[in-house]
Amino acid sequence: MHKKLAATLAACSLAIAPVTAMASGTVTFGVQAPITGKYANEGQGIEKAVKLLAKQQNADGGLIGKTIKVRVCDDEGKATQAALCARRLSNAGVFAVIGSYTSGAASAAQPVYARANIIQTSDGTADKLTQRGFKTFFRNAPPNSAEAKFTGNYLVNVRHFKRIAVVSDHSSFAKGLGDAVEKAIKANGGNVLTRAYIKSGSQDFTSVLTSLKSKHPDVIYFSGYYSDGGLLRAQEKQLGMDVPFVGGDANQNVAFAKIAGKAAKGTIIINVPAPENLPYKAAKQFISAYKKAYGSAPPSIYTLTNADGMRVIMKAVQETNSLDPNTVENYLHNKIQKFPGITGPISFSKNGERIGSAFQAFEIQADGSYKTIYPKQ
Repeated sequence: MHKKLAATLAACSLAIAPVTAMASGTVTFGVQAPITGKYANEGQGIEKAVKLLAKQQNADGGLIGKTIKVRVCDDEGKATQAALCARRLSNAGVFAVIGSYTSGAASAAQPVYARANIIQTSDGTADKLTQRGFKTFFRNAPPNSAEAKFTGNYLVNVRHFKRIAVVSDHSSFAKGLGDAVEKAIKANGGNVLTRAYIKSGSQDFTSVLTSLKSKHPDVIYFSGYYSDGGLLRAQEKQLGMDVPFVGGDANQNVAFAKIAGKAAKGTIIINVPAPENLPYKAAKQFISAYKKAYGSAPPSIYTLTNADGMRVIMKAVQETNSLDPNTVENYLHNKIQKFPGITGPISFSKNGERIGSAFQAFEIQADGSYKTIYPKQ
């Protein structure tokens, strides 16, 4: 067997003995996330959140009397690995799956879980994820289209940028968001000076940035992930470009500031509120418990949106007193109304789309913290 394939399959067990979802006295939740690789910071946050919730629920008597078990599979944020994880977790008989972090990985896993009638919740924001007709899929974060609408208005009507450079990598998420933002900019009467692409993970973006510098943009908007965004921002400064940098939601991670270093200061990121800015009682309680359990704050909002994905599934199980997937799916589609989530009230549309999430633009401060600059608090 190919060594990488063997390693991936081995990682799926992650020190948790095989157990079917509805074995006597237990129910198993799967975690599919990038535990290793360039998005490991995010994947490990998701894993920790799910295990913390399971521990809390078990201490409170379990889920309708059953002990929650957690089974983890590392998909590295890649589509091929994600499909393998989905088959592995399906064969293990999990009841529901939290993940994955990237849209590409979530998309690759979707049909596998749908065929097995396994509930899946993901923070993948590509619009297509809720347009494929899978009744088992529920998005725990707002989609690209909603973010793009906010971003286009912010860049054109709030900041009044005249020469906007839109930069993406070639992933389905980043390209989709970049395309949607470009469309929203134009819909607001704005000017997209250029549409540029980077190769994710290449470490050296100077050729792309040099080309951008020659075009004299008054802002760079980047729709990709924090692991590239931090480097892009640092190298922009190294080239002497005194141009504002606005990042899409996947740049909202504590690692962005670590990667960008001093250049992170002044970067603007657009997303739903950062963890420390969440005003909800459930958020304050969960973040406090997370810090106590793991000695650090959640790495990004996506730790918390995925935690909410698990919480809302558990709520549906409790309200229906059932572990029948059809019963739980029906409740999530039709009955959940403004569930008090960590990241705000949660309801779902008929296609599993999360309803009602407010975006913000926040600025990275010198100490790496976030300051909300729009809308004014």
